[in-house]
Amino acid sequence: MTTSAHPAYRRFLLVGTFLGALAFTPLALQAGPAAAQATQVAPQGVLTPVNTLYNALRQAQTQDSAQRRLAIILPAVDSAFDLPTILRRSIGLHYDDFTPVERQPLQQAFRRFTAARYVSSFTPGSKGVFTVSPRLTLNPAGGYIVHTTVHGEGDQPSDATSIDYIVKNTPTGWRIADILLDGHISQAAAQRSDFGSVIDRKGPAGLTQVLSAKADSILQD
Repeated sequence: MTTSAHPAYRRFLLVGTFLGALAFTPLALQAGPAAAQATQVAPQGVLTPVNTLYNALRQAQTQDSAQRRLAIILPAVDSAFDLPTILRRSIGLHYDDFTPVERQPLQQAFRRFTAARYVSSFTPGSKGVFTVSPRLTLNPAGGYIVHTTVHGEGDQPSDATSIDYIVKNTPTGWRIADILLDGHISQAAAQRSDFGSVIDRKGPAGLTQVLSAKADSILQD
């Protein structure tokens, strides 16, 4: 699968968060085809979070206003993602040292930051075309890998970018626990270097402030 396609989605996953370029981390667990088993039929509900996200992005990219796009995308982010798990994996061991008082505003800032990056990437000019494969792969660490592609309206399907989602069953239903670019680049792992750098210098409150400021900047019309 070529990686030259849909610029909006690649920009969402590949640009630095706020400190510059990310150090991308291949997810070794998914790297080899022998490490997982393909299945033909998706269990009930596994595709729901990915379809929820993509339906929102299809609708949002028709809206000129960043706030209107946010109003569409934010509820989808809440429904589709296991944000506490993604945030924990994006921070690493530091997260267990945070108090509940420190975690709550950080989770809210991360939620808004996540939605804001979609708002920035999927604008009226992006015209993203989203395809979700009915074929799943068992994830060795639990759950399933949902395979999708994204390409621009004028692009050939063969030029699509491969975006995979690790989807796991949680107490609130199936949720996205990570995103894999080109089948192996973990977004949560990629964010860890930047997030950890801020925490080392400024603590959890500093990361909360940085995420909030970045979201505010993105969401300015």
